[in-house]
Amino acid sequence: INKEFLAGGTASGDNRGVGTAIGSSLIDNKRTKVTEWSFSAKGDNTGWHKHHNDYVVIPLFTGNLYIFDGNKKSISSLSQGVPYFRERGVAHDVINANDFTCKFIEVEFLE
Repeated sequence: INKEFLAGGTASGDNRGVGTAIGSSLIDNKRTKVTEWSFSAKGDNTGWHKHHNDYVVIPLFTGNLYIFDGNKKSISSLSQGVPYFRERGVAHDVINANDFTCKFIEVEFLE
């Protein structure tokens, strides 16, 4: 669990922090990178990271994720199979807010 998130502190830096969610590479080539993110328990997180490319997330569950942007915490409500797009530059930690295992697919556009 990200201690800064729980304490309401701030985070900085561009590199992926240590998280408890598991990222499994599905596709990694010069044009796209596709990763399945798996959160096995409430509080599992990706770790602090910055996106250097535009990306799409496709949730494989319906539920909520906490998003910590370094200054504030928010809740993102997701619906299974309903994708969303974000532009490069987003920096955050993504935390499982559910009492169940959840996964999503992240597609990064490298070109």
